[in-house]
Amino acid sequence: MELSITRPDDWHLHLREGELLEAVVPHSSNHFGRAIIMPNLKPPITTTLKAVSYQKSILKALPANCDFTPLMTLYLTDTTSPNEIKLARESGAVFGVKLYPAGATTNSQDGVTDLFGKCLPVLEEMVHQNMPLLVHGEVTSSEVDIFDREKVFIDTILGPLIQKFPRLKVVMEHITTKDAVQFVESCDEGFVAATVTPQHLVLNRNSLFQGGLQPHNYCLPVLKRETHRQAIVKAVTSGSKRFFLGTDSAPHEKRTKERSCGCAGVYNAPVALSVYAKVFEEAGALDKLEAFTSFNGPDFYGLPRNTSKIKLTKTPWKVPSSFSFALGDIVPMFADETLEWLPSDS
Repeated sequence: MELSITRPDDWHLHLREGELLEAVVPHSSNHFGRAIIMPNLKPPITTTLKAVSYQKSILKALPANCDFTPLMTLYLTDTTSPNEIKLARESGAVFGVKLYPAGATTNSQDGVTDLFGKCLPVLEEMVHQNMPLLVHGEVTSSEVDIFDREKVFIDTILGPLIQKFPRLKVVMEHITTKDAVQFVESCDEGFVAATVTPQHLVLNRNSLFQGGLQPHNYCLPVLKRETHRQAIVKAVTSGSKRFFLGTDSAPHEKRTKERSCGCAGVYNAPVALSVYAKVFEEAGALDKLEAFTSFNGPDFYGLPRNTSKIKLTKTPWKVPSSFSFALGDIVPMFADETLEWLPSDS
């Protein structure tokens, strides 16, 4: 079996910097036309000037003759100014502003501590500039169970935010719960959407512990119960325009994943399209795959759809055990396993 689909985009991608950037960027640029690039570097990308500089470093790292466009984002802080949002929109390089509640995930320590108390002028300017807010949807209070952080965020922050700014475009990133699905579906179409990762479509929280602790399946938001996974699969394979591809591919060196306090992140860029195809095939919804991977995202962001094509062929292939680079190894999702769909250029 062979499918030809419009070249997809990745609406949530971590590329890091330096040698790690050079090692991982080909895995995304081989198959995706564009990607929303996350700004949580050290130090974070908090200004338009930094975003443009980071974009240049990504373009420099691309393989020769590669047609891939990095779409940049700003890292929202308590001190971000409305003028920075104006500069971002005028730059033509920045396409979103990322909300990390302080302490929520990797390199989020500089994130927002008081969204309603310190960021209202910035949010008002974002509405005016039609600049999307990209949300890591978790509260960070130690009093909240880690498996409940997404639902509590919806109830206490995201719901009130959208009530206050109904014309603010919001992407709830990497949703993990039935609660998030229901919330997105309850909002006005075209103003609230969600990205969905490969890992949250095929893994549940058992995948963290079966056969021993599995550090390469550990990500934030953390994997949830099987009932939540099933709800997300049903949503993305329904044909709804509210959900689109966002891998949240997050490379880390093997030694930082497997140490006593391992970091969060699943490196899925080499296998993402294969996993998405598997999910849609098992749901009997391959006819809806192209909209999820290639149409819903650019339509929400107000960008043109890609015109080139890629092929997905039902051909078994084995995922490498790791990818080596100057500083060590990166272990991909489903390392050493055989997948059924092989993506390639048309």
